Amino acid sequence: MQALASRVFKTPWFSKAARTARITDRELCEAAAELTKGQGDDLGGNVWKKRLDKNRHRGIVVNRVGERWIFVYLFAKSDRANIETDELKGFRKLARDYGKLKPEDIDRLVNDGALLEICHGR
Repeated sequence: MQALASRVFKTPWFSKAARTARITDRELCEAAAELTKGQGDDLGGNVWKKRLDKNRHRGIVVNRVGERWIFVYLFAKSDRANIETDELKGFRKLARDYGKLKPEDIDRLVNDGALLEICHGR
């Protein structure tokens, strides 16, 4: 079975945090490809936690199955063990909100700089 092509994005906040942590777009695209294969922690509600940077950081990623992955939050494993329950609820709401968007809405967010596209169809 062939995996569906998906678009991969990051928020400007995530971009800055990833740059500080020296996590490249290439690594994020590879992580998204792994997430497509189920290689990540499914937190429910289209929210995933993915190990990054040789297991030093955790990324919170929201998705719309088969269409897009959006990296939204990054934290160092040494700083905290996990996200809090109220944070997870917020990420699930964010996943629902992003999930309702049509491709043209996503394109508008990219054009406005609210999302940064880092790879497509990987």
